Amino acid sequence: MAEFPDVRTLPLDETARAALAERGLEYRLIENERAAAMEAWSHAVRRGFAGSELTAEEVADWREPMSWRRVTGVYDPASPQADRPIATASSWVAPMTVPGGTLPSWSISTVTVAATHRRRGVARQLLEAELRDAHAAGVPAAGLTASEATIYGRYGFGPATKIATWKVDARRARWAAPAAPGRVQYLDREDAALLMGQLHERTLSDRVGEIPGWPRRWRGRLALAEDKNEVVRAVRYVDETGEPRGVMAYQIDGDPDSGRGELTIRYLIAEDDVALAALWRFALEHDLVATVTAHMRPVDEPLPWLVDDARIAVSSLKDHGWLRILDVPASLEARTYAADASVTLRVTDPHGYADGTWRVDIADGRARVVASEDQPDVALSVIELSAVYLGGFSLPVLRAAGRVTGSAEAIDTLDAALRVPRAPFLSIVY
Repeated sequence: MAEFPDVRTLPLDETARAALAERGLEYRLIENERAAAMEAWSHAVRRGFAGSELTAEEVADWREPMSWRRVTGVYDPASPQADRPIATASSWVAPMTVPGGTLPSWSISTVTVAATHRRRGVARQLLEAELRDAHAAGVPAAGLTASEATIYGRYGFGPATKIATWKVDARRARWAAPAAPGRVQYLDREDAALLMGQLHERTLSDRVGEIPGWPRRWRGRLALAEDKNEVVRAVRYVDETGEPRGVMAYQIDGDPDSGRGELTIRYLIAEDDVALAALWRFALEHDLVATVTAHMRPVDEPLPWLVDDARIAVSSLKDHGWLRILDVPASLEARTYAADASVTLRVTDPHGYADGTWRVDIADGRARVVASEDQPDVALSVIELSAVYLGGFSLPVLRAAGRVTGSAEAIDTLDAALRVPRAPFLSIVY
């Protein structure tokens, strides 16, 4: 992966600074070492996501992931809380797993605007500044997870990965898969957080759409950094040699004494299929539990095939990881492909970054992309290109929706090249 500058050293975008100044607002770069500024910024983020006020311990927790990010805020000097930003954002460059490798992604997080300052173009200035900064730094794509699905298309982002919530009637679950040869063991939560991080890094290249995690993310899943009043337990699966291969955090709510408890899987990661099945079996066969629910799981979870009645495993899907291609040749040449293809691709981008016509020649799993003046075989916007880039969405389906145009043969050929064996999956929120 190419070397990129430390994003914390980049200057603030002058276009956004000037536009916000015209509204009487101040756009600032926040140094993590300034404890008071970071504390006020952290409170603003929590307020923006309608959360409760942070405790001193929680503010300290926030400092860790922000220490390596570029942290920005927008301030209103006329506010009674002038030291607390009315809008926030943070960003960093992360290697996102793509088929056959990684793609540097300008990861955008903690985007909030105070309810008192909505509909004033503040979010637009923040997001457009992030894209200009990413493009100027030579980063070929940007990514984020969205709390609302209608916001980010206007900036060229498309939904690239989906997640599922799985719900199982555990009273009807009968295990149908082979028994695992290893063991499931309870684990202290601190140790579980460390194991989560280790397994995430060890399996990172296996999951298209994934990015590296950080300690606070795992601690939050175990109610060590967030939801600290929750009763959360952890188990791990070890193979026959005693090597940990999977870990799960879960909690039980409802009325377990009556046998109607609900077991919620807060996080589950496994290094292999055996460990994954063993941890699912532990959850499904837990005493005093009527329902097992797991959020933020793959859409192609093997769960229905692990039990004798696939209908008891019900899933609901939604978008999760959003991608925004900024450099078409660099992005398309960074991944591998499932089939050969030669197409001329017209990409429209109102912001200009990805706009152009490109000759895409794919052979032996790699693409060569050059600018072209030929008539396009396939035409789409940067939103659709970003959505199909990881292989999680279908070009023919987008054609049926009127979002992609061109010959059916060219669209089908390019779609076959983009296919991946398993659905892209991003396991974390950022």
